[in-house]
Amino acid sequence: MSATKTAITTEGAPAAIGPYSQAVRSGDLLFASGQIPIDPATGNLVEGGIEAQTARALANVAAVLSAAGLGFADVVKTTVYLKDMSDFAAMNALYAPKLAPEGTVPPARSTVEVARLPKDSLVEIEVTARFS
Repeated sequence: MSATKTAITTEGAPAAIGPYSQAVRSGDLLFASGQIPIDPATGNLVEGGIEAQTARALANVAAVLSAAGLGFADVVKTTVYLKDMSDFAAMNALYAPKLAPEGTVPPARSTVEVARLPKDSLVEIEVTARFS
């Protein structure tokens, strides 16, 4: 028996600009597309360095999770794409309180440096979450 797929969408995160969903629920899992630091109200990349861009990307992830009835505590895996690995500590300072607060089991994570991200953003964050 094949699992069904249900698209999850929200105006709280940037609309998909291609043939993909903001997130897809399949069974007990939510697969969220990578979020870059676009302000959903303006459609523009937020100005500022890695801190401002990480904060916006995380806010977009939170909006997608919320649209599915989930939160950061439900995330089991993340992938973080950085334009420059020297931004790792600054990104992590904002990531940790949301996804790995003290006393919790943090999600598994991969972090990679990439040559270029959409809109020349500095960071992109994607998550996989589990429904309880």
